[in-house]
Amino acid sequence: MTEPEDAPAPGKVSATPAALELLAEIEADHGPVLFHQSGGCCDGSSPMCYPKGEFLIGETDVLLGHIGGAPFYISGPQAAAWAHTDLIIDVVPGRGGMFSLDNGRERRFLTRSTICAVAPPG
Repeated sequence: MTEPEDAPAPGKVSATPAALELLAEIEADHGPVLFHQSGGCCDGSSPMCYPKGEFLIGETDVLLGHIGGAPFYISGPQAAAWAHTDLIIDVVPGRGGMFSLDNGRERRFLTRSTICAVAPPG
């Protein structure tokens, strides 16, 4: 798998200490991972965590940045919809998505957001 060459926007995605701790646990068990935020109908606020190399990045997926060294992608339509939003990856009690590596750990990743300042045109 190759990553897109477009540079991620600085500050578009970050992680809480709890998210970095869970990420470290998952990587200790599974090796390098990546995140993907699809915004689909199921678990739209839950980024999915996959073993790096086992999830195909789509042509329209956007690399937002890295958390704890893991690349964080978002679907193109979601990237456009959230263009003025910074994402903060956190952890809450519960089960992760069925195919996400946080499933079964009784904690799951959750995407929170803040609105970015937008300069008026001109």
